[in-house]
Amino acid sequence: MSWIPFKIGQPKKQIVSKTVERDFEREYEKLQKLEDQTKKLHKDMKKSTEADIAMSKAAVKISADLLSNPLCEQDQAFLESMTALDTAMRRMDSFNQEKVNQIQKTVIDPLKKYSSVFPSLNMAVKRREQALQDYKRLQSKVEKYEEKEKTGPIMVKLHQAREELRPVREDFEAKNKQLLDEMPKFYQSRLDYFQPSFEALIRAQVVYFTEMHNIFSELTDQIDQGGLTDEQRVRENEAKLNELRALSIVADD
Repeated sequence: MSWIPFKIGQPKKQIVSKTVERDFEREYEKLQKLEDQTKKLHKDMKKSTEADIAMSKAAVKISADLLSNPLCEQDQAFLESMTALDTAMRRMDSFNQEKVNQIQKTVIDPLKKYSSVFPSLNMAVKRREQALQDYKRLQSKVEKYEEKEKTGPIMVKLHQAREELRPVREDFEAKNKQLLDEMPKFYQSRLDYFQPSFEALIRAQVVYFTEMHNIFSELTDQIDQGGLTDEQRVRENEAKLNELRALSIVADD
């Protein structure tokens, strides 16, 4: 949201003090930044959950592909390992979907609802600005007649201009006071509004990663029966690869 004041001729009388205008601009700028940050966070959270879903679905696809590998028909131990992996990936996908649903309900949806309030705030600021321009225009009109010779017709027009000015001034002052009173309250309310969402986000992540620890610990126990270290596995794989390289069909010319 942006605020671009109208450009009109200024009355000689300063109708809004520099302090009041400075306070208004400061509070409004804080809300503009809050809106931008809220929109960005909402967008980033959606991208994050979409990436989480894509990751878990890809993991399920990979485990399913491995399970359908012809080697599973020939090697019972490999079949059992791939079955365990496929089961773990499907459990991971299920817990991930629960996490994403929870984040959608407790974080993403509240962010979207909070963002929907800003257009109304923006409109209130525009109405305040329009009221200020009307106030300045009529104040200039009053000043113009006050500077003229005080003849009968001029005094009548001056009276009419002052009568026209009074409700416009009161309207601006009411709008200005309301915004100056409520903008700081709105800004401060972000703490109470977002804290439950962020706490829910942390809880959802803790539950998910706790379950992931359990799932992969069980998977490790199921497939790591040889008790080999990572370094030993690397050396074993390298030895087997060297055996393959020694075959005549893959030897360099």
